[in-house]
Amino acid sequence: MPETTIPETLDQVPVGASCVVRRLTGEGAVKRRIMDMGLTKGTAVTVRKLAPLGDPIELSVRGYELSIRKDEAAKVLVEKVERPGA
Repeated sequence: MPETTIPETLDQVPVGASCVVRRLTGEGAVKRRIMDMGLTKGTAVTVRKLAPLGDPIELSVRGYELSIRKDEAAKVLVEKVERPGA
């Protein structure tokens, strides 16, 4: 059974899941800030933790841990890879 991908935003990815950045929807300084944190097209991201109230989200990106606000994560379009049998 082949892997399927589901486009969504980074704030919708569950803890423990991995995805790939497809596009940034923010503009200007917000988009630049997200890119400066290493979230660029084609980057693999794993959601590590979620704060008790849901904000911020802790990610594993390019070999380091990154915390990002939920509203910023909503501006990152991703494709989550669903593993067969998962």
